[in-house]
Amino acid sequence: MAKRLRYNMNACIGCQTCSLVCSTLLGQHSLSESAIYIKTKGGLQSPYVCVVCAACTENIACLEACRTGALRARPGGGVIFDKNKCISCKRCVSACAIGAVQYSEKLDQPVICRHCGTCTRYCPHHCLWMEEVDEPETDTPVSTEPKTTAPEATAPRENKPEADGPETNTKKEGEGQA
Repeated sequence: MAKRLRYNMNACIGCQTCSLVCSTLLGQHSLSESAIYIKTKGGLQSPYVCVVCAACTENIACLEACRTGALRARPGGGVIFDKNKCISCKRCVSACAIGAVQYSEKLDQPVICRHCGTCTRYCPHHCLWMEEVDEPETDTPVSTEPKTTAPEATAPRENKPEADGPETNTKKEGEGQA
């Protein structure tokens, strides 16, 4: 079953561990070379916001903007990036309405979340988790609504007690989909 990244920012302290772990997957150690961005809503004591690929399943703007086929639909939502087909036109960056696709001048490529889940294992406050979603039965781009399951219904992460899962029954300040 495919998985995608989800988050609840209520417990986030803005440590940026998720961003640094993500950047190491690209061979970097920089907040600017990460596919997940944590920032404040404004001010020093305001809640944090997570900017990361929302794993679109329909009308995937970054994929539709790519004219070389460097992006293809990922099972469960979002895209898979093929650096060998990318011409660095940055159309995918401007197409993403939530600003989750960043362009790295250093890597000379867009940086897009792969929904690998590595960041979830390092978040000290368990603000991030992977959600299982139904995969389509064909190889066509994803077009069905994914089945939403609460994190408590899936197997707990190694460092997360079952009872510590974020509440998903009610929408809270700072909670969102990745």
